[in-house]
Amino acid sequence: MRKPVRIAPSVLAADFAKLGEEVAAITAAGADYIHLDIMDGHFVPNISFGPAVTKSIRDYSDKPFDCHLMISPFDPFVEEFVDAGADIITLHQESGPHAHRSLQLVKSHGLKAGISLNPATPASTLEHVMDEVDLILVMSVNPGFGGQKFIASQLDKIRTLRSMIDASGRDIDLQVDGGINAETAPLVIEAGADLLVAGSAAFKGGPSQYAENINLLLGRA
Repeated sequence: MRKPVRIAPSVLAADFAKLGEEVAAITAAGADYIHLDIMDGHFVPNISFGPAVTKSIRDYSDKPFDCHLMISPFDPFVEEFVDAGADIITLHQESGPHAHRSLQLVKSHGLKAGISLNPATPASTLEHVMDEVDLILVMSVNPGFGGQKFIASQLDKIRTLRSMIDASGRDIDLQVDGGINAETAPLVIEAGADLLVAGSAAFKGGPSQYAENINLLLGRA
């Protein structure tokens, strides 16, 4: 049975001058998760923030902190994000040679473990780690920058992963990140996604608009 569709606003699109208040506002507006995009300027061509900022905003929301680590190497930083208050830590399949071991490392700390696929990485690469993952993240843009255009070819990948998850019988979130807006959200939901990451589409217009933005993305407006 499919899960209800949920929303994980990406704080990368928030006003960083008042980040804690922004996290509190998006939580009050109906966010299900708080998505934190961690970028290192090495694995992806940009730098965002790290565990110190993550920890500084932890008390502003009671929602799960969904930490997407676009970094390489991955393993040496897991414990810092555990200590910062992460609930889910997602690694990239492409960030190192030992995805299975990295997933086990996250789970050894009692957290949920996610794995993300870049647009060119096929769904089949996850065939042998389905028993370890709690979340699969499909990147529908090339990671590293916000505001990019949705890559339509990823819809087939979402459908394939939906079938893989259903066949596994496990409770795995199927998350999509990149170019999610009122036009693309219905497409990824139809393809099988049940957790949407949205940056500018969630945070546009300021706090008074956040609930309306979320309802629009989830088809409730």
